[in-house]
Amino acid sequence: MTETEPALLSLAHLTKSFGDTRAVDDVSLDIRANEFFALLGPSGCGKTTLLRSIAGFEQPDSGSITMPGQDGKPDVDLRALPPERRPINLMFQSYALFPHMSVEKNVAYGLERERLGKSEVRSRVGEVLDTVGLTDKAKARPAQLSGGQRQRVALARAIVKRPRLLLLDEPLSALDRKVRAEMQLELKRLQHEVGITFVVVTHDQEEAMSMADRIAVMHDGRVQQVDTPVDLYQRPANTFVADFIGSSNAFQGTRQPAGVDVPGLGLLPGLPGGDGTGEAAVLVVRPEDMQVVDADRAVLTGEVLDTQFFGGRSTIAVAVPGHAAPVTATQQGTADVVRGARVHLAWLPDKGVVLRAQE
Repeated sequence: MTETEPALLSLAHLTKSFGDTRAVDDVSLDIRANEFFALLGPSGCGKTTLLRSIAGFEQPDSGSITMPGQDGKPDVDLRALPPERRPINLMFQSYALFPHMSVEKNVAYGLERERLGKSEVRSRVGEVLDTVGLTDKAKARPAQLSGGQRQRVALARAIVKRPRLLLLDEPLSALDRKVRAEMQLELKRLQHEVGITFVVVTHDQEEAMSMADRIAVMHDGRVQQVDTPVDLYQRPANTFVADFIGSSNAFQGTRQPAGVDVPGLGLLPGLPGGDGTGEAAVLVVRPEDMQVVDADRAVLTGEVLDTQFFGGRSTIAVAVPGHAAPVTATQQGTADVVRGARVHLAWLPDKGVVLRAQE
């Protein structure tokens, strides 16, 4: 997937309400061909309603959902098509496998319903089981499989019909942490191998960041930012995105050309600055960009509250006079400071992101 890929799915001014609740609020998105795209946000943000609208299980109040026509045909308005006629497949969170059928029968079910020839069904089922690594489990029943294997069966059943677009609703939520990490890599590999556009809904930022080419962060029915995982993390569009994606240190004050003037702490460095001098702003510094330095380089000084070791890295929590929340810094390996120690903190100006304060 590259930035030059054409849009496979276009949403324009999509709106959906349930009573007085606006679940999807004027959402416009272009999802590219051969892209792994994630809809990310907290519970109730509208991401599942948006996914179900694309699939045809919810009817939007207004807006359009279009896909380009094939073989020179005009664009297709998906809202005019029932779910079963859309070139889209939805993989449910529960997997919804038939317990009395073997793996190969579960995968073949949709093709048989389309009355394809037996030889074609057998060939396509064999190919997809090989792709997901379940050829040796073809005769097994779902109850004989692990959670990760059942997830692969559900995925095989979804892609065997060769949809132009595959929708996945919290696909890994039922798996334990280790298997989930393995399946994140597996889903990404499969998406590249089968050449189908994937759109995944998740509330798990780690899941989205590890799999997606681009992510749409949603909040209160609206898209806050659409970007690559790296750009979302390094250049959040607003304070919600900065707070939701990863960990951060936030300092509230007024914008200045060289950073943010924070009451009780002084001018803290950050870029970009200059525009909107004097307006309410928030300076965001990621923990890994917060460095423990010598006194002559200090921007902030405080006392170590605690250190936590996470295997390859350590987090240091520092109480800084004049700042309500502990300031956190991340170091590789074990922390070289102890609780109660006086430490000095600093960061490079271009690592401080200045954002407009949200009301």
